[in-house]
Amino acid sequence: MILPRYHVAASAIPGAGKGLFLDEPVAAGRVLTAPDGIDRTFRHAEIAASPALSAQWHTSARWFEDRYTLSPDWPDECYINHSFAPNGLWHLGFVFALADLPAGTELTVDYRHLLPPGQSEDFADSVTGEIITGLPWHESLASTTQALARLLAATDADRDV
Repeated sequence: MILPRYHVAASAIPGAGKGLFLDEPVAAGRVLTAPDGIDRTFRHAEIAASPALSAQWHTSARWFEDRYTLSPDWPDECYINHSFAPNGLWHLGFVFALADLPAGTELTVDYRHLLPPGQSEDFADSVTGEIITGLPWHESLASTTQALARLLAATDADRDV
């Protein structure tokens, strides 16, 4: 579920196709997307062992450990594009605003948190040219947990002023 008003349009990221854009400003630390309608997760091995499921790898997102969802219906959340300097933080299926985001902002996250460990996208980052490769689960979880804690501490400090 996407919480702020938004629209899908041509991405400003070269080669990205479509992107998801905010129609209203969002404050740093606010939830942009939250999981809903997730009826099943699959172990990596289940997907790899099934030709029907493995044909849907391009629709997958890692939720936790070695569990993935497949979204062949391509919900609008799938239009959030990759960046190594994202404005959204993917953490356990939620996306948080990493800064105050004005209306018109195209949402991005770091895809390394959504991919299986060691699996690379079939495209490179459009800004750096760097290959996008999935992080190990513990590294991903630790880094997003630390980033979320810093973000929430900073936004709490701003609210106290």
